[in-house]
Amino acid sequence: MGIISWVVFGLIAGAIAKLLHKGEDPGGWIVTILIGIAGAFVGGFLTKTLFGWESQGWSFKSLISAVGGAFILLVLYRLITKKRS
Repeated sequence: MGIISWVVFGLIAGAIAKLLHKGEDPGGWIVTILIGIAGAFVGGFLTKTLFGWESQGWSFKSLISAVGGAFILLVLYRLITKKRS
């Protein structure tokens, strides 16, 4: 899957992760979407490394890995920003 696909998946994944992980984010929707884009790359890397999943375009596996990565980064982001407050 190309970089553009992961960016689009990241936008979708950021929105889904925001819906799954309720509560206020210090950065709002824009930061959540950026975290989603980064999470898509992280999720793609982790699922390829851990499970051997090759992302073959737009698939359910790709969406799951992108949402999983976005969710992980969103949780980490909230933990980091709460400790600073």
